[in-house]
Amino acid sequence: MSSIKRIGAGPRMSQAVVRGNAVYTAGQVADKTKGGSVADQTREILAQIDALLAEAGSAKANILSATIYLADIATFAEMNGVWDEWVDKANPPARATVEAKLVAPAYKVEIAVIAAL
Repeated sequence: MSSIKRIGAGPRMSQAVVRGNAVYTAGQVADKTKGGSVADQTREILAQIDALLAEAGSAKANILSATIYLADIATFAEMNGVWDEWVDKANPPARATVEAKLVAPAYKVEIAVIAAL
């Protein structure tokens, strides 16, 4: 049985969990750009995901699946503009994007990924 590594573990959740050959991130939201534009929040979140994957020993080229939650689906194109600049074009993941009420009105985007090591 493989061990479990928790990254950024807090009392309620971990920011990422590594088990076997997979990394699972929690839904990431903006901190510095909280309340900012969808593009700014998306950039910040993707940088957080890069950092978590690096700490786990992975990278965006290894992302298998991404789930993106938008507070307003009308901002889909704005988010996609940032995503398209960031995503590894040779290795795009499977992806779902949905409109959802997020935990606070200042949050406009939340992203969770699953990646291989």
